[in-house]
Amino acid sequence: MRNILFVFLVFVLNACMKGESVDLVIFNAKIHSLDEKNQTYEAMAIRDGKIIEMGPDRQILNKYRFENSIDAEGKEVYPGFIDAHGHLFSYAELKLGANVLGCESEEDMLIRVREYQDKAKREVVIGLGWDQSLWGLTDLPDNTRLNEEFPETPVCLFRIDGHSALVNDAFIEKIGSVEIEIRGGEVLMTNGRPNGMFIDAAISLLEPHIPDYSIEEIKKELLEIQKELFGFGITGVHEAGVDFKELGILRGMVEDESLRLNIYAMLNPTQENKKFALENGVFQTRNLRVRSFKAYVDGALGSNGALLKEDYSDKPNYRGLSLMSSKELNDLSEFCLDVGYQLNSHGIGDSAISMILDMCANVYKTKPDHRFRIEHAQVVDLNDLHKFADYGVFPSVQPTHATTDRRWIESKIGASRMKGAYAYKSLKNQIGMIALGTDFPVEYTNPFYTIHSAVHRMNSQNEPANGFLIEEALTFEETLKGMTFWNAFSAFEEGALGTLEVGKKATFVILDKSLNRKPSFMSNFSWKTYIDGRLVHSLE
Repeated sequence: MRNILFVFLVFVLNACMKGESVDLVIFNAKIHSLDEKNQTYEAMAIRDGKIIEMGPDRQILNKYRFENSIDAEGKEVYPGFIDAHGHLFSYAELKLGANVLGCESEEDMLIRVREYQDKAKREVVIGLGWDQSLWGLTDLPDNTRLNEEFPETPVCLFRIDGHSALVNDAFIEKIGSVEIEIRGGEVLMTNGRPNGMFIDAAISLLEPHIPDYSIEEIKKELLEIQKELFGFGITGVHEAGVDFKELGILRGMVEDESLRLNIYAMLNPTQENKKFALENGVFQTRNLRVRSFKAYVDGALGSNGALLKEDYSDKPNYRGLSLMSSKELNDLSEFCLDVGYQLNSHGIGDSAISMILDMCANVYKTKPDHRFRIEHAQVVDLNDLHKFADYGVFPSVQPTHATTDRRWIESKIGASRMKGAYAYKSLKNQIGMIALGTDFPVEYTNPFYTIHSAVHRMNSQNEPANGFLIEEALTFEETLKGMTFWNAFSAFEEGALGTLEVGKKATFVILDKSLNRKPSFMSNFSWKTYIDGRLVHSLE
């Protein structure tokens, strides 16, 4: 009854009091600004997509006239979550292909592929998501069972990290002669013949024979993904690796306003994309911003492609794959500086990270506020840690990787290197900031998994009980900053996004339930999501 009277009073005041006009007022809320003082407010007024004023309910409701208002019912409001590392197009392709994410055995994977093909009837079957560690295996599989199940239809199934693929002999026949020696890649052999595993650069042999999905199919899935993200309160994604065709799709969807998600695009370093950067410089159209390139320096730990300084513990005399030379990396960094772009380098193994840091040492001399990023930074040599601070390098990590990889990581790198593994607190302490993402679809888009993994170092099943490498946990406040303001800062967008302050964009989420600080995972969703003051999602 009391709440009904309060709402009635709001509208009486609005009708009677003459004041400045705004588009929207949010009241009866707990608004977490996440500003420097971490201030909270009850209400905020919004006009033309920006925050005009924040304060107590009575102050805002008495001062402004408005046509629209939201009684937040005491719910928590935060700046819209930003995923600092995602793959919208890979996720769309996962949804269009055979989804083998989370398969608990090779047989489970084959059943899913068969069920998919019975409905889809594709000439070539493409899938994504298998992880042999879920099958209780350390070694990568071969294609023996895949050949038995699909003797004639070509099948290509990418591992969860996208850095290796399992193909059947019918697919290998499409390639013809298989080149064995591939710089930055590997074709695994059994008895002198390819056994179906193609790793990192060797995937380039497969790509000409992988059919493209239609643009309309891709667009449809991107819109479904957008709904999913908005439903979690995610309002922005740093899209980690975009080719020229994909950039065209994004531009078209942004222009027709079907794609409302804020996109910060990292371009793949192709000639077409370099030409685009030279001609356009820092590019922005509506909610799409382009001012970075993505460098791929090494592969992934799960397929033994991450470049290490010492041998893999489970593979003697082997240290992973180098996908770029130091000269190529330095040349790309110089190009980025010339066109005013940021360089975000995929670096997982300690040797790859060391190479990137050495490159950043030179960049720092030219442009101290370069904000070049290392994406993933999963295994860092402790002797290199200080270089993040020395050269102004921004770490960009995915907390759920730690709680997923913990099943097998020590078997890969040994106990002695665990001190520098998934060292998020140590990395954050170098420059005082860290960008957080998910790497979806490698991990789930759910930002509440990110919070739980970062703060408690547990997965959604609350494992392990005492947390994985718990000394590297981030605080609750650091994690929220790492999903909002620090992510905006890592993309040169701190002036518009990441906090709720006067003059900034009214991009925020009203959560269905208060954020959980306890070491026991609780699901949560967005009650309402706003971008630039416009409602893009509502549970009601």
